[in-house]
This record gives sequence, structure tokens and C-alpha cells, in this order.
Amino acid sequence: MIKEMKSYEKTEQYDAETTNVLAANYKTIIHGLGEDVTREGLEKTPERVAKAMQFLTHGYAIDPLEILKSALFTEDHSQMIVVKNIEVYSMCEHHMLPFFGKAHVAYIPNGKIVGLSKIPRIVDAYARRMQVQERLTDQIKDCIQEALEPLGVAVVIEAQHMCMQMRGIQKQNSFTTTSSFTGAFEKNKTRKEFISLISNKLS
Repeated sequence: MIKEMKSYEKTEQYDAETTNVLAANYKTIIHGLGEDVTREGLEKTPERVAKAMQFLTHGYAIDPLEILKSALFTEDHSQMIVVKNIEVYSMCEHHMLPFFGKAHVAYIPNGKIVGLSKIPRIVDAYARRMQVQERLTDQIKDCIQEALEPLGVAVVIEAQHMCMQMRGIQKQNSFTTTSSFTGAFEKNKTRKEFISLISNKLS
């Protein structure tokens, strides 16, 4: 007996009112660019973009500080903890074009540590907003400093910006590096150790 296959149905959850408002605006934008919004390839594009933008900026609905506070543990460990090569995807607030790269985060505990998965989560929570790389770097640092009160925090982000590569100066191989430090990482020796750890591949 051959079972009848059910038709494919994709289930997504988005705020209906926000989707409708954004889709209407994107329809106007596409028309303003000279396209026919009724042709097959573009007919559902306004709604798709509306949903995509909600996903790309969902960090506004997340409290990064609460993420860290949900997984704090008392631990007598005072050596540097580094989480490196965290993928970063964000949207430049100046041109609404993506920038993407890697974040490297370290802290020196002062009686408290945090579950390792929470560091990438707060990076993503801040990245999924309209951003500039400089602010993103500081926000990650400040959040860890406030939640853990460690001896120091270090954050370095290396990213490529589509607003530089696709338009404007059009330099395809350019990277932007930002850094932010507190406490012990403001000392040259500690900062050098951190830079060495994120620069070298561990065997």
C-alpha cells in the first residue's frame, strides 16, 4: 500500500502586524527602484524580506545580561578564559548592508565563571541589531564586565563590511579590527598573552 504524501507546508512564526507593515514598505521600495513587483520572481519578495529583516534584527528582543546571569557559577579559577572565532553576522546601521567576521572574547574570573555557550549567545544578541562594529565590541565587553565583575575583559572583532566591499571604496579584501579592554587586560603583558592566544592555532 502506497501512502499518500502530504503536501509540503513551511511553518514560521513572525509578528503578523510587523510583517505586513514592513512588506508594504519593501513593496514601495522595490517599485521605486524601477521593478515590477507583480512579476513572479518578486511577487512574494516584500514578505520574504520583511521576515528576513525581523530575523536579522531579533537581538532587540533579547536581554544579553540575563543570558549571562542565567548561567553563573562560583569557581576558584583566576586564569584567563578565552572563547575565540565566534561567528559574527550583523547589519551596518549606516547603509543597512551586512558586516561579518569573528569575535574573540576573554575574561579573567574573580570568583565567578559563566557557561561557555553563553558568550557566543551574547555576541549574537548584540550583533543581531542595527550596529556599528565599534559599539558592538564595547557592548559585549560591558555586558560581561557587569554580569561577572571579573578582573578584566577583552574583546576583539575582525570583520568585513559589505558597505566597503560592494559600494563606496569597493576594497574587497579589507578587514576592520576593533578591540576593547578592561581591568587586567589594560596591562601590556596580559593583553599580549590574549593576542597571542587568539592569533595562534592550538595543536
